[in-house]
Amino acid sequence: MAEKKGVDFEKSLGRLEELVQQMESGTLSLEEMIKHFEEGSSLVGLCTKKLNEVEQKIEVLVKKDGEFKEVPFETEEGT
Repeated sequence: MAEKKGVDFEKSLGRLEELVQQMESGTLSLEEMIKHFEEGSSLVGLCTKKLNEVEQKIEVLVKKDGEFKEVPFETEEGT
């Protein structure tokens, strides 16, 4: 799933939540846990990449000195 181009962020996040719930249930074999962990790691990377892309695209219009200017979006951390 995580290998497909254009994978939907929400679907990836939902799948990640499913994997975590299954892993926390304690009903999986060691082999299944490893497979879930590998898929989850891939999904975390995909979601992180998508979030970084979106953050870079977000711009805020600011009216300064009578003109609108585009400035990068800043998070609470100042990044």
